[in-house]
Amino acid sequence: MATVQVRYIVNDVDAAIEFYDQHLGFQTVMHPAPAFAMLSRGDLRLVLSAPNPAGGGGQSMPDGTQQEPGGWNRFAIEVDDLASTVEHLRHAGIHFRNEIVTGVGGKQIIIEDPSGNPVELFQPVLSEARLGSKS
Repeated sequence: MATVQVRYIVNDVDAAIEFYDQHLGFQTVMHPAPAFAMLSRGDLRLVLSAPNPAGGGGQSMPDGTQQEPGGWNRFAIEVDDLASTVEHLRHAGIHFRNEIVTGVGGKQIIIEDPSGNPVELFQPVLSEARLGSKS
């Protein structure tokens, strides 16, 4: 059961579903309308919403500002072998924002979904940086 929910605004919900399911191991939980889907991967529920003036999570702000994808805030997915994951995703034509960088806790790289939303792929080098580690 998911314990964290993240909502991403996407231009094309169907393209986003294909990207997350095919390349990042998500499963579609529901897709009841063209402008909305709910996916899951472990403890993460990813809600996808298209900009939608009719209502819901993609609804315009009270001042009329329409929501749009992109930005720099992101969620991270832990991988066992970042180099091979990157090679596989490059072969699949996935867009990367940067090259692999190494920080104090591990290695990471940022990819984009079809709408330009960032997703960080992270390979910990310290046991404390692993997801699920006890602090």
